[in-house]
Amino acid sequence: MEKKEGHFVLVHGACHGAWCWYKVMAQLKSMGHKVTALDLAASGVHPKQIHDIHSIVDYLEPLTSFMASLKPEEKVILVGHSLGGYSISAAMERFPEKVAAAVFATAYMPGPNLPYLTLSQQFNETLGSDKTMDTQYVFSNGIDKPPTSGLLGPNFMATKFYQLSPPEDLALALTLVRHVGLFQDEESIKALAVTKEKYGSVRRVFVVCGKDYIVKEEYQRWMIKKNPPDEVKLISDSDHMVMFSKPNELCSCLQEIADKYT
Repeated sequence: MEKKEGHFVLVHGACHGAWCWYKVMAQLKSMGHKVTALDLAASGVHPKQIHDIHSIVDYLEPLTSFMASLKPEEKVILVGHSLGGYSISAAMERFPEKVAAAVFATAYMPGPNLPYLTLSQQFNETLGSDKTMDTQYVFSNGIDKPPTSGLLGPNFMATKFYQLSPPEDLALALTLVRHVGLFQDEESIKALAVTKEKYGSVRRVFVVCGKDYIVKEEYQRWMIKKNPPDEVKLISDSDHMVMFSKPNELCSCLQEIADKYT
């Protein structure tokens, strides 16, 4: 069977940027695919700073602009990692006709009956007593109010995110991570709401990572049960950073998805 070529749009998670996809980008391109990896606002090399980002709408602007720029007949395969699941969900809701399939790689997967606040509450219940360890928080609205941004701590990343990834990739990450906004405002919550008619019309694939110590497998399976995708794939021995710990296996999954959905 002839392998199909797709256009993959890769969307990073919290504090990361387009740079985290470098292995996957190179491999997908060598397989004949078109690849776009985006920096969301104030991420990676994006020029905006965290204090310029006032809601999730600002944060998602690079993805929104990219989707709007696609030709009417062009369809892409969205791939969201971790927090990027919310990003691609917002894009699916707004541009369902431009998405051939959406891939949630150990990512938050909201649904019409599984809103952001429910996902957040359930996720917080899965965190251990050490919670987010040495992660730094900024309280722009005052210390008595919820934090407005966060930066993943080195120990937190080493033990919960990158524990099975090559040490040089963790070293790269430690030099490149940036603060991410923690959005609890009404505009952001509204912007992340999805409907059965739009988001629900896009085919979804969830990639389970079996050794993820932050978005734990039980939580991944809970999302899948509450909001069943069209397909579930398993990379059993991947940590949270699947693009670093198991890039070949992830690319194999993405090729299968391109063959099936483009």
